[in-house]
Amino acid sequence: MTETTGTWEDPGRHEDAYRPAPARERTFAALAPVSGGAFARTWWGLAWLKALADSALDGQQVKQGRRHARAGAVGAVSVRPGRITAVVQDRDGTRHRCDVLLQELDGADWDRFLDLVADRAGHIAALLDHDMPPHLVEDAAAAGVELLPGIGDLEAECGCGAWDHCAHTAALCHQVARLLDEDPFVLLLMRGRGERELLEELQGRTASRAREAAEEWASSGQAAEPVEANGIPAAEAYAARDILPPLPAPPPYVDEPGAAPALGGGTDPAPGVEVAALEFLISDTAARAQRLLADALSPGHADTRPQAPLTCAQDAVRLAAAGPEPRIAARLAAGSGRTAKGLALAVQAWEYGGVPALAVLEEEWTPEPAALARATAQLAAWDEDEPPPRLRHDRNRWTVIGADAQLRYGRDGRWWPYRKERGQWTPAGPAAEDPAAALAALRGGTEDSAASP
Repeated sequence: MTETTGTWEDPGRHEDAYRPAPARERTFAALAPVSGGAFARTWWGLAWLKALADSALDGQQVKQGRRHARAGAVGAVSVRPGRITAVVQDRDGTRHRCDVLLQELDGADWDRFLDLVADRAGHIAALLDHDMPPHLVEDAAAAGVELLPGIGDLEAECGCGAWDHCAHTAALCHQVARLLDEDPFVLLLMRGRGERELLEELQGRTASRAREAAEEWASSGQAAEPVEANGIPAAEAYAARDILPPLPAPPPYVDEPGAAPALGGGTDPAPGVEVAALEFLISDTAARAQRLLADALSPGHADTRPQAPLTCAQDAVRLAAAGPEPRIAARLAAGSGRTAKGLALAVQAWEYGGVPALAVLEEEWTPEPAALARATAQLAAWDEDEPPPRLRHDRNRWTVIGADAQLRYGRDGRWWPYRKERGQWTPAGPAAEDPAAALAALRGGTEDSAASP
């Protein structure tokens, strides 16, 4: 199927014909003859043929027209707003110009239709994919816009002199059904809008609505109401990429987080509200926002894997690691289900390795056989110049016999050194890939502690 496009203007038609430049006529080359099978495959192509059957008074003429179309008797088809035209040749070689007319949508109809499509990304995606889903037509009909023709909507004009649908106009309608199968924009052009013109108007409406929503939100000074994030299929989002407004420019880099406001005032806080705690949280939020922005603007951000969100208990440790005043630390301990001493121990682990270090402190687990065999092999591969320590194994923990030293095996396959202090196992350093290295760092820390005054 080939086509050419041109500009068609008819002063007697809809006022939109006076717009400059839009392609308002498409001409499709004559289609090859076909044998057998239905003329339309899509539901909208079948609806077009049903409108023909409902409009024609003589069913025999419709059947004769179908035979003409199958035989390739229909020449090039010209499609423009309100009209389709072609020359159809009889078996005896006589040629007849025939036209089929379809009422154009007026300006108000097009406004309603474009608003409807702009409101739903799925409708935009369907049109871009040259699809006309039933719900699009149903939604348009509910808004008072009839896209597909109905009974009596297809008017016929033919050079043979027939006053109703003849074999020639019926042949043209059957050929148009084949064109509609390939491109539903043929129907929309008959209704008054070409593909490029329609998509440009949709893009303008989508961009305008985005700007209006942003301006309204900014002028209200209020947070936007939460919207249920159902999302749309990825294929629809990808298909709509060419008519969606461009993304805004990235925000500028911020060197330092802003200063937290002072919340003191003449009104006493509500019971249970700690002003100092709120100020602390505001400062922390500003600092995190600055770090997230710097990370987002960094060159390798697109390749960074997103991290799992912290649990409330983990976030309490993160906050406590910032060194808040004792009253706030006590609230964090109580809120996370820890004692003050337990929170201090968790902070110590956090400072050595974040979430993995905290998990090693608070979780005791049994490695799978494969992980246990790997850990055992690592422990056996000790430096020959130094005798291996005698270890007592309990789940994921190996304790050095005769010393206050312990190695803990993390779920990530790394080794974490621990030292017993005042009867409690305490994190003693960052993780190491090799148990010997972790134990050496532990011994080094012990020697350094002994040597210090």
